[in-house]
Amino acid sequence: MTDIIQVDLSDDGIATVTMNRPGKRNAMNDTLLAALDGFFSRPPEGVKAVVLTGTEGHYCSGLDLAEHTQRDAENTMRHSRGWHAVMDRIQYGGLPVVSAMFGAVIGGGLELATSTHVRIAEPSTIFQLPEGRRGIFVGGGASVRVGRILGADRMVEMMLTGRKYGADEGLALGLAHYAVGEGEALPLAQDLARKIASNAPLSNYIMIQAIQRIEDMSKADGLFTESLCAALTQTSTDAMEGLQAFLQKRDPTFR
Repeated sequence: MTDIIQVDLSDDGIATVTMNRPGKRNAMNDTLLAALDGFFSRPPEGVKAVVLTGTEGHYCSGLDLAEHTQRDAENTMRHSRGWHAVMDRIQYGGLPVVSAMFGAVIGGGLELATSTHVRIAEPSTIFQLPEGRRGIFVGGGASVRVGRILGADRMVEMMLTGRKYGADEGLALGLAHYAVGEGEALPLAQDLARKIASNAPLSNYIMIQAIQRIEDMSKADGLFTESLCAALTQTSTDAMEGLQAFLQKRDPTFR
């Protein structure tokens, strides 16, 4: 049996996690969701950053409707909240995550991608929220994560019409941070992951934990939280090493 996710660990602390559902465009089912949850709940020791991607030319085509289970309202809500918990674990677990995207980034696949911190799109990338065409509504966090990127007005139009965006459009809208040529997403993702992993671990952790939450705060609360984050990072041993490295004109060696 083929592993539903494949994990490749490099010597420099980069884990490349490949969603692997051949012939399914890496559509999300409960098994794949649980595998991602398992990895991000208990990442291998020494991992400093993660690259998340798919196999056979697709990132993730969303919920596998062929395996979709009919649920009552209570269990549908519980299932949705389960998705939210996994996406929150990816976004706020503390590990920087870079998505190398191509092909389908649709529905739940877009919800997954927008829970990661850096997104790279190849020309084949298709962003879509087709739930409205299926008589359903998003349930894995899109109304918050995708809505925050696009704005409510554009997300309503995207869902009502089933509109597809390509890589360049996704870049302009913020669904992707980089648009690259064919075959270039994974190498760039791994290079960026190495660059991110060379940062001070506490700085990475604080950026991941704080910035999205500050956006939800009032101005006064956000500024106060920023001061706390500055106090934590600027008094750390890594900050001292960073300053010494700057003064000595050398690369820092963080813990």
